[in-house]
Amino acid sequence: MDDTARPRSPITYRYDKQLPAPGGTIEVVPGVHWLRMPLPFALDHINLWLVEDGEGYAIVDCGITRDEVKALWQQVWDSTLKGRKITRVFVTHFHPDHMGLAAWLCETWGVELWTTQGEYMAARATRGMSEPSDARARVAFYQHQGMAASDLTKIADRGSYYPKHVLPLPGSFRRIEDGDTLRIGQHDWRVIVGTGHAPEHACLYSAGLGLLISGDQVLPRITTNVSVWPNEPEANPLARYLASLDLFRPLPADTIVLPSHDRVFTGLHGRLDMLVAHHDERLDRVMKRAAERPVSAADLISTLFPGRELDTHQLTFAVGEAFSHLRYLEGQGRLKRQVDGEGVIRFAA
Repeated sequence: MDDTARPRSPITYRYDKQLPAPGGTIEVVPGVHWLRMPLPFALDHINLWLVEDGEGYAIVDCGITRDEVKALWQQVWDSTLKGRKITRVFVTHFHPDHMGLAAWLCETWGVELWTTQGEYMAARATRGMSEPSDARARVAFYQHQGMAASDLTKIADRGSYYPKHVLPLPGSFRRIEDGDTLRIGQHDWRVIVGTGHAPEHACLYSAGLGLLISGDQVLPRITTNVSVWPNEPEANPLARYLASLDLFRPLPADTIVLPSHDRVFTGLHGRLDMLVAHHDERLDRVMKRAAERPVSAADLISTLFPGRELDTHQLTFAVGEAFSHLRYLEGQGRLKRQVDGEGVIRFAA
């Protein structure tokens, strides 16, 4: 994710600078509670949601697999449920901070996991990527992007980090699809499936409450990571992501957006415009570099993420995102690729 896209249009944060206390919640509207869990990354938190659902509450997104997160969930149950139960678990997408504790929550409460098929299958597949061939494919992908040998060694040594943060999934799930209407408690919620950041990222919109649970698809300050990954090296996720932003434009201008990171906000339409402008500006930067000489994804790190020290985790995200911009421009016919004798892919205008 990139934090260079600062708000320059009318975005209004709600609750001023008030945030949910650890183990507590803030009630956004009657029956919808906001809670926040820690993450062991530079992006150090995730927002999760409890939605009143009949005799209890539905959970939307789960947090990463850590004992401290489990303990905080226990505190939330004591402080907010007040003897009521969890009715079901929704997961917007398969990334560890969202899917991590899904199995534990479902098992603890004896409830079903609700998510899209793409996210369920992506989670199961990613947890299983532990074969030597998977490791070789990861290293080869980043070598093709021009990463330094020292960084490739770190990637090889790290292996697949996903199983460390995501428990084995429940053996079955309830599929939700784009356009579905879900009755949660007293209100209807429409499923809006976005792409680019994840295969079938489910957002939930309630016209009756004027709320959009946007997950990572629309964030108020940072821009969600849109990367090409080793398991699909010829993907064009940026094209899909930019197209999916149009799915949110018909929503009312005063929609309250509940994002997975940062704070609750209004100003959805302005933020959509900012996200498009942000990527347009980055694409322009890439074109200028490619006009000077052929560039690889690794060559673009200083251009797209200037002045930032990136650890191995962040570097893989940055290279994947740089390559997604190159792939987008290649798909438009504005760049042409070439491969050198060492297999490094570079693009020229």
